[in-house]
Amino acid sequence: MRELVVLGTGSQVPTRTRNHNGYLLRWDGEGLLFDPGEGTQRQMLFAGVAASSITRICLSHFHGDHCLGVPGVVQRLSLDGVRHPVVAHYPASGAEYFARLRHASVFHETAELVESPVAEPGVIAQGPFGQLVARRLSHPVESFGYQLVEPDSRRMLPERLAELGVRGPAVGRLQREGSIEVDGRRVELPEASEPRRGQRFAFVMDTRLCDGVFELADRADLLVIESTFLSADAALATEYGHLTAAQAGRVAAECGVRKLVLSHFSQRYAEPEAFRAEAGEFFGGEIVVASDISRVPVPARRPEPSTAG
Repeated sequence: MRELVVLGTGSQVPTRTRNHNGYLLRWDGEGLLFDPGEGTQRQMLFAGVAASSITRICLSHFHGDHCLGVPGVVQRLSLDGVRHPVVAHYPASGAEYFARLRHASVFHETAELVESPVAEPGVIAQGPFGQLVARRLSHPVESFGYQLVEPDSRRMLPERLAELGVRGPAVGRLQREGSIEVDGRRVELPEASEPRRGQRFAFVMDTRLCDGVFELADRADLLVIESTFLSADAALATEYGHLTAAQAGRVAAECGVRKLVLSHFSQRYAEPEAFRAEAGEFFGGEIVVASDISRVPVPARRPEPSTAG
């Protein structure tokens, strides 16, 4: 399962319809919780998300709407008896703040929370999911965005496998070893498979336009990006270190994004569809104006272009 569970979509001030931030990315066996703002634990209940779903917590920065939910989430891990380690990534410059959030009140800590502060941009974790990459953003406080990159692989072709006589356990051996011998003939992996591009997810919050934004969004299948302001307030966006919906649309268009998810809306705007309209002036792909307690599937893999002459 690969989907984004949207827990909150507000910015500095929550509203009656928008909680502070919170986003859980389900990615096969991983559950990455991004920027849990105040109230995230309750939003998880509404969304049907168990604490045991979380394997990583990723904070972009230490403004309250992006981190005040950490105490409740951390304590819930122990209350629910989560048995697997949960890794916490956050800007290393905010280690003092994370310590305060982690131990904000008295509780019996039994869950294993492994802190992995981000000091420099680059690959910060690797696993079966691929690579988790952090890039520096442009905000009044140190902020990082995150990108999940699945490695490219190959998709096995059942018809070709049958033609080549590759069956049963031999299929796994061919995938692992790259070539095997079948009935006295050497079968190479490219003969029975086709390229499969790895999928990409990007999370970009609280930033002006900068190189990091474009690096994170590059070829993303699903891009979650802040669009705090509309273009009429572009000067405010720049002053306070934010993006407009139009800028988010431009990023998606220039970076080859497949599905664009707009979020982190200022409470000053009453009509969410205005964000879609502005982003759509630049980006012709699918646009989701995020709402609380919604689910956004990661797009299905697109077919590789044919190499036939």
